[in-house]
Amino acid sequence: WFGSSTIRISRTAPTRASINSMSRLATSSRSHLVVAVAAFALFASIGGRAEAKVFLSTEEALRLAFPNATVERKTAFLTPEEVQRARAEAAVDVRSAVVVQYLAKRDGRLIGTAYFDTHRVRTLEETVLVVVDLAGKVARIETLSFREPTDYLPRASWYAQFIGRGLDSELKLDRGIRPVTGATLTATAAVAAVRRTLAIHHVLSSREKKP
Repeated sequence: WFGSSTIRISRTAPTRASINSMSRLATSSRSHLVVAVAAFALFASIGGRAEAKVFLSTEEALRLAFPNATVERKTAFLTPEEVQRARAEAAVDVRSAVVVQYLAKRDGRLIGTAYFDTHRVRTLEETVLVVVDLAGKVARIETLSFREPTDYLPRASWYAQFIGRGLDSELKLDRGIRPVTGATLTATAAVAAVRRTLAIHHVLSSREKKP
């Protein structure tokens, strides 16, 4: 509900004291208004930065990546040696030995594997989906959530550069991947996420090839 109040206007000429009083009241009101507006702007700014921009859920991202397919969730545990190997191949940090894979099959045949990578961009996190095809190359990349201001989020055309790329020396900024003006940290984090995912996928795929 909304409160209401009635203001009575007197036709009597105001005295000097009442004029001074009204002047102080007006000045005080303006001061409080300025403070209130500033406080609201600060709150909105902080609140907007802290709230995650969620573009896709896990299920939605998997449905987009693997239409008409059956997806199996599988948890793998890397050995200390495998973690070190993945770090060496990726040339970026691999923080966890626990890896969750989403294996997609169509007509009983594996068509791709999806991974979700959550990492820090500047001070806040984002989550991306990276799909790896049977050749060990990037088949798809999607941003699921982004906690930083969206000004730092590159366009979809920039992410398209990753499609078809494998883990090699060209998978770096200023080489095979062009940088983004004003979003360097996001671009750096995305490249690291893709390199980390491809390295982990390669390490896990190598298990199946061992006799």
